[in-house]
This record gives sequence, C-alpha cells and structure tokens, in this order.
Amino acid sequence: MKNSVLLICLTFVIFNWSCAQDPENQVNNPKNIPFTPELMIDKMQIPWGMAFLPDGSMLVTEKSGEIIHFKNGTKTKVSNVPKVYNRGQGGLLDIEVHPDYKNNGWIYISYSSEEGPEKGGHTALMRAKLKNNALVENELLYKATPNTTKGQHFGSRIVFDNDGYLFLSIGERGARDENPQDITRDGGKIYRFYDDGRIPEDNPFVGQEGAKTAIYSYGHRNPQGLAKHPVTGEIWDNEHGPRGGDEINIIKPGANYGWPVITYGINYSGTPITDKTEMEGMEQPLYYWLPSIAPSGMAFVTSDKYGDWKGSILVGSLKFQYLERLVLDGGKVVNREKLMADIGRVRDVKEGPDGLIYVAVEGKGVYKLLPKN
Repeated sequence: MKNSVLLICLTFVIFNWSCAQDPENQVNNPKNIPFTPELMIDKMQIPWGMAFLPDGSMLVTEKSGEIIHFKNGTKTKVSNVPKVYNRGQGGLLDIEVHPDYKNNGWIYISYSSEEGPEKGGHTALMRAKLKNNALVENELLYKATPNTTKGQHFGSRIVFDNDGYLFLSIGERGARDENPQDITRDGGKIYRFYDDGRIPEDNPFVGQEGAKTAIYSYGHRNPQGLAKHPVTGEIWDNEHGPRGGDEINIIKPGANYGWPVITYGINYSGTPITDKTEMEGMEQPLYYWLPSIAPSGMAFVTSDKYGDWKGSILVGSLKFQYLERLVLDGGKVVNREKLMADIGRVRDVKEGPDGLIYVAVEGKGVYKLLPKN
C-alpha cells in the first residue's frame, strides 16, 4: 500500500516537472515591449478591482474595505461602503458598472459579508449608485451561505455579457469536498443573474429540487478572473489551481469543470489529489498552467495601441509578480510573454474605454501602460 502511494506521488511530481519544462508552457521575455508603465494611482495596499465611469474617472476597491474614486488626478474615499469580512482572501473585492450606466447609474460590488446566523463570512453581491462620492440606494442582490471562518477562496469577479446578464464567480471557500460538485450548496460556482439580482428562468438548474438556481456552472476552485470575449461574447474565467493546474475555461451553461474530481494540480504538500485529469461529463480547460502562476484578473486586448497585442489575453500573476500576455490562435494558447517582471503581485488588469491597459499591483497602486510610438 505504501509503495503504491509513493508511486502515485512520484508520478505526479514527474508529471508536474515535465509539463513545466515543456517549451510550449514556458513564459518568454518579449523582444519588444510596446509600453512604458506609469504609476497613476499610488499608495494602495491591495487594489482588488477597477471600474471606469463615463466621465473618465475610475473606481478602485481596496480589499480592506475602501473604494477610491480617482478623478482628475485626485483620490477621494467613497463613503457608505458595505462592511466587509476582511479575513485571508476575503474583503472588498470586485467592482463593475452597468453596461447602461449613463442612464441608470448602477454600480455592482462583490465582497465578503458577515450577514447570516453563522460566524465568519461568505461572498455577497450588491449594487448601488454614486452620489457626491457616497454609495446610495444600496441593494444586496445575493449572499452565499453558509458563512465560514475559513479565509480561503471567496472568488470573486463580476462581468456582464452581451445580453445584459450579470455573471459572478465565487470560490469554494476551502471546502473542496463539499461545495464545488454540489449544486445545492454555494461555492465553487459561477452564477448568472438579471441586472436587478433576479434569477433568469432559463438558468440551467431552475426547477431542480434543492438546487441553487443562480448557478450557471460548477466544479470551480477559486475563479479570480472573469472576462467577456470581445468577438464571440463568451464568458471566460481563470481560476487558481492548487500546486499546479491553474486554468482558463470557457463558461458553458450547466457545465461541470471538475474540481476536485479532476485536476492537473497536486496538493501543496506534493501528494496527489486525484489520479484523474479528465472524466466524461467534465470540461477540460482551454489552458492550464504548470507550475501555477496564481492568476488574478483577466482582460482581452481589443485596442490597436500596443502593436500586435490585439486578440490576446492579459492575466496577472500573484505568485511570480508579473503581468502575463497569452497569445491565442483560435482556441489555443500558442505563446506566453512575461511583462512588468518583478513589479509586484498583479491583482487586476483592465482595458479602459480609452483603449489603454490599467494594471493594479499590490503595495503599489494602479499603473497605466503608455504605448510607445
């Protein structure tokens, strides 16, 4: 029995090492860097999410529980921000504006909330409006349950699709054997809502007894990147694996992304989680990283301002502290580039309405990537 366990462990270690040495999996230093980084918003500890307003200003969340309104070079704290459960990976998380913000003024925020009878917290979604640098008309749209005092895997990103549906990612809260494969439980899921928090009638588990009907897909670990493909309109996510096996997935209704039944990662201790990397009825990732980069934030490049970048994906690396560019050929990653090497833990990346790229870095703030002529 001991020999069998040892053999499995060695197999996984060799597998992880060999994949990490695969030239197609190596991150390359670019020959030409088409930008100069400029620190635009300084002195931020963990700038978690960014959103752009029509007047050219920005809203940036601090995980500790603050929202910064950056306008005309000035930082102003927004008041009446929801109380957050600031523990581990939890706190004030993502922020997004409604696609029709000019007419309705809605801003959406994800955060870890203590609301509920249990101690601890879980991920929540709210919306509000901004008036005189204060949040008003605050509405709680969804609160995952039950609370737990664990500090891991809250998710959480927000994105709207082309039909105006709101997608929210929530991590499995460190309960890998309970939450991600069970559609009667929150956690390890991607959810879909109408913009007012109602659950669409055609969500895949509506009518199924006991199901959390806001669920759109399941079997996720900790999705901290969520973005809409600019051509197809599909929602893509990136999510943390354990030791190895970070993933990029294309989100499909009702689909099971496998965690923890299948994974390309292993436990942090080096022991195997499972001997399976694929199984019928479970989705394969479009791409996975070995070793893990700890991905956070994700943006498609639609701008023409950065040479041949258009159509590629930008992903932040928390572990290795750089911005990664993944070059796509159809549905396949064909090249990786390391940008802003050793800049710090890259928490978020967004393409602004001006076509420029903005990068949120822990301990620094928000950088604007100025294109070189």
